[in-house]
Amino acid sequence: MRTASADKRGREDGHGRQFARKLRDRKIHCGDLSSLREELAQSGLDSRQAAELIGAFLGVRGYGVSSYAACGAASRIELVGCSLKSMQEELEKVAFVM
Repeated sequence: MRTASADKRGREDGHGRQFARKLRDRKIHCGDLSSLREELAQSGLDSRQAAELIGAFLGVRGYGVSSYAACGAASRIELVGCSLKSMQEELEKVAFVM
């Protein structure tokens, strides 16, 4: 039988937080994030192409992302100036384990 605190932890540890922990555990290397940032900044991609690049980046690491979420993440990454920390946070928000 689950206790009230176990139920609370279950709600708090929803899919997004579980993914965030797994992504941090796997540690996407700063060099990989830096390469993605450079590609997004220098390639002149439109939002759809940037979303596809983000999807491919996550895909080779065992994660998926919806096209809609990837497009939103690409826009937010562009708006916040593409710091590595902000990129990591955005990827944690939109990716899911495959």
